Amino acid sequence: MTQRVLVAGGAGFVGRHVVAKLSAAGHDVVVLTRARERARELLLLPTVRVVEADPFDAAVLARWTHGASAVVNLVGVLHERGRETFERVHVEFPRMLVDACRKAGASRILHMSALAAAPDAASRYLRSKAAGEALVAESGLAWTIFRPSVIFGRGDTFLSLFARLANAFPVIPLACANARFQPVFVGDVAECFARALVDDATVGRRYSLCGPKAYTLQELVSYVAETSGHPRPIVALGPGVAQMQARVMEWLPGPLLTRDNLASMQHDSVCEGPFPPEFGITPAPVEAIAPEYLAPVALRSRFDTFRASSGR
Repeated sequence: MTQRVLVAGGAGFVGRHVVAKLSAAGHDVVVLTRARERARELLLLPTVRVVEADPFDAAVLARWTHGASAVVNLVGVLHERGRETFERVHVEFPRMLVDACRKAGASRILHMSALAAAPDAASRYLRSKAAGEALVAESGLAWTIFRPSVIFGRGDTFLSLFARLANAFPVIPLACANARFQPVFVGDVAECFARALVDDATVGRRYSLCGPKAYTLQELVSYVAETSGHPRPIVALGPGVAQMQARVMEWLPGPLLTRDNLASMQHDSVCEGPFPPEFGITPAPVEAIAPEYLAPVALRSRFDTFRASSGR
């Protein structure tokens, strides 16, 4: 059954893939974004309407949840900047969205959280994600919550970042080198959202999403450096030096690392079990996808990859 779906955060890295999957399934999709330019790829997709408006405006949410049968919340930040605090983005926004859904009669909500989110987590990021989860779970709506590990794919801000660093520096000083991650492919995450939307068995469930293999951060960075054609020695930093590095980087535009990031990496971002079998997905490994956009010989354009991921 096709539905009208409001997607908040649809112009972001994960959002663009989720919207493409929903469009390929024939759903009528409305994407709220502050900058229409960020969503230019989505303008090519059938059944997708891009609305330039502030999602944090209650009147905007009221208008666009009206008539929607489902809402997808992908709004999130990794670094606080100005008014974009963890509390505002991960807690206040879900509260506003839940309130708008109740008033408009949109009973279905799919929400993006994060693996290791917990009220007693070491970082404000993970604590705020847990608070947002709780608001959705206690909303009385038909909810499904996804808790992915770090997400990779063309246009990501994780593997691509380390590829740029390897290209720019002869040595990579690395904080939390032994932190563990189980990266999950963005296409697999998007497919889970699309399938959950039309599967009532996923209502009231939390799903942890991970790829097939766990790595230390040092293993990932070493792999990315080699794959991108710039193998580099990696210097693992001790806790004290890592704190100093993060304190300095916090002041840079678009910080690469913050002290709260370090706190998040105290928690391994790995799944306790296999990929949720109800989605019928065999998760793609890093090694099968990353060379397509990290290797020097990767010539396929971002647009071509986006079209392939959308099923068009």
